[in-house]
Amino acid sequence: MTSPASQKLENTVGVVAIGRNEGERLKRCLTSVQATGAPCVYVDSQSDDNSIEIARASGADVLELDISGGFTAAKARNAGFRQLIAANPDLSYVQFIDGDCELVAGWLETAVDWLTAQSAVAVVAGRRRERFRDDTIFNRHCDMEWATPTGFAATIGGDALYRIDAFEDVGGFNDAFICGEEPELCRRLRIAGWKVERIDVEMTLHDAAITSWAQWWKRTKRGGWAFAEGADRFGGKDAAFVDNYNVKETRSIWRWGAIIPMLIIAASILAIIGVPGAALAAYGGVLLYPLMSVRIAIKRIGDHGDRVPDALIYGALTMLGKIPEFAGALKYYRSKKSDAPAELIEYKAAGSENSR
Repeated sequence: MTSPASQKLENTVGVVAIGRNEGERLKRCLTSVQATGAPCVYVDSQSDDNSIEIARASGADVLELDISGGFTAAKARNAGFRQLIAANPDLSYVQFIDGDCELVAGWLETAVDWLTAQSAVAVVAGRRRERFRDDTIFNRHCDMEWATPTGFAATIGGDALYRIDAFEDVGGFNDAFICGEEPELCRRLRIAGWKVERIDVEMTLHDAAITSWAQWWKRTKRGGWAFAEGADRFGGKDAAFVDNYNVKETRSIWRWGAIIPMLIIAASILAIIGVPGAALAAYGGVLLYPLMSVRIAIKRIGDHGDRVPDALIYGALTMLGKIPEFAGALKYYRSKKSDAPAELIEYKAAGSENSR
């Protein structure tokens, strides 16, 4: 028998889930969606595992995305949204969720009530947590990344509940963005006069499944691309909505991922050939990284109450990440210069191989 809460969701909100080779992660995702009673479209981007069979068994409406013209998460979400609305034209809200996440029970009811009461808010998100937080330092770092302040915000991530009229008003996600598409959409919503909000409610469990430095490098590299593209497109003084979008983050990437390392290398070369003081300059440059890591850790402890070991991990990976972030930024600029199609930066192994 359908509960009153589920019936309310069925008539009000739909879900769009996207995935590629998520395997068991997708099963958990769609099981959590199925429990809400809300209609769901699952968009598959040419998985070669059993994701499509899992989705059909869950009762989701399955859309196999045509990626002949390139694949982005934005393109998948937009396609899923169109199919959801075609089948359910009276819905008021849409929840987007990635296939490696699962909804926390009660989130949709709370989020729908929140948007119903807050007419100026276009999108609301809650707290995303790592399901296997303590399995690796990388998962732990992700979990701390998700711990963003509550209240009105500039951006939110991939899991969120959107007001459909606001989403349609600004044209949905930008299909061309291979990453960073959610902040870019939030920026357009704010330009249009809408508000973006994060509330202190449990929303989703995420399974990063990052078990190696190679995966971490790729994920962090993707972040560097997103920062660079955002700053390049919208960070200039001539932008229609001047908010220095990603400018601070991109400057930090250049400073810590390129300029200081090059100065350290130059000082080291000078030290080898015997230039006085060059060795001291090189050592000093290297020491800047652990010192900045500790500074970040202290701030995490003060702002979030993190345990000291967690805060130190966060600080160290944040600073180490400047190198792959710079690699991602450089990849973006090279792609732009050559006018080559953007290539997706994937970091995760197939769900059946890399998840519990």
